Amino acid sequence: MSSAVDWKVAVRRAGGLARPGPRGSRAELRALIQVLRSAAAEAPAHVAQITGLHDAAARVVGIPTYVVDRPRWAEANVEMFAHLTDGLLPTSKLPGSARMAGEEMGVMLALLAGKVLGQFDPFTPPGAVGRGARTDGAGGVDGAGGVDGAGGADATGGADGAGAADGAAGRLLLVAPNVLKVERELDLDAMDFRMWVCLHEQTHAVQFAAAPWLADHLATRMRALVQGISATEDGADRLARALGAVVDTLRSVLSGTGEASSFEVAGPLVEAFLTADERSAMAEVVAVMSLLEGHADVVMDAVGPARLPSVRRIRAAFEKRRDGTSLPDVALRRLLGMDAKVAQYRNGAAFVRGVVNRVGHRGLNAVWDAPEHLPSAAEVADPEVWVRRVHG
Repeated sequence: MSSAVDWKVAVRRAGGLARPGPRGSRAELRALIQVLRSAAAEAPAHVAQITGLHDAAARVVGIPTYVVDRPRWAEANVEMFAHLTDGLLPTSKLPGSARMAGEEMGVMLALLAGKVLGQFDPFTPPGAVGRGARTDGAGGVDGAGGVDGAGGADATGGADGAGAADGAAGRLLLVAPNVLKVERELDLDAMDFRMWVCLHEQTHAVQFAAAPWLADHLATRMRALVQGISATEDGADRLARALGAVVDTLRSVLSGTGEASSFEVAGPLVEAFLTADERSAMAEVVAVMSLLEGHADVVMDAVGPARLPSVRRIRAAFEKRRDGTSLPDVALRRLLGMDAKVAQYRNGAAFVRGVVNRVGHRGLNAVWDAPEHLPSAAEVADPEVWVRRVHG
């Protein structure tokens, strides 16, 4: 049975609509790629020092790191979602609906592609890596000196290009034009900011290495949600309209802007298509994503000034950027659910800090032991409840 989404159309539309990245000399752009690679390799050791997850950090060394442009980030996300929904998406009875769903997904990813600094993808198996992460040595630099070039991907998988040690899974995507754009706009120390971004992404890699069951846990719940939507009478058409919510929930890391006023699942364009039961199921997934994002935010800020002298300035500038300024920016954030995404960072960080204040990072690490130790949506809002349930 063919899919409800034309994935090729999604890739083509996202690539065609993604805006060009900032420009620079070849030397500047190649230096950007090299620094991102180096920072990604160094970051797990800092994560281990802060969290105590030394064994997990050791296992992520060598996970493939791809420095990509905006179209290739979008393509990688199409690839990830196609893998996660394999066999679940029915064909709509409406002629051309698969193409329309692909067009809609491509437009959404093109809008988001200019905002994502990096992403850890724990879901896509190594054999599924496509053009979005090809190792063509182009370094993401085109002949005109831009970051978004035809060869827009570069990869490293550790010293020998192999996968991570001890079977740790996943791939790291770093979106070079967006890192460069933000550090220029906010006038940040480039070396500090690039390490700061990699600390967040590699914290995600350490999380999934510490909890080898977590990727399957999340994927199973997301697939169940997709399957439940698909099983309804209007499932295929509703799924196409709600596709943005699922993709947004699965993204490991977005540099979003704005803040939701409550523990929202997604933006208003999406929530209108979810039933009460579907919202409840997705809210539990969002609770886990809040934990992951908040934990990464806490870790990236915990690296001291000795290693990142400008870390406090970076955080202050970045929080101001997340809040946004213009009315069009605020409207776009709300429609795409990006306010809800930023709420995940802030709610999750408050949860992590609350737990660490009570039982330290060692006590927090119990969350990686088993699925039943993951916080519920209510516990994210009240970390003391989680501490009492897990630690007594």
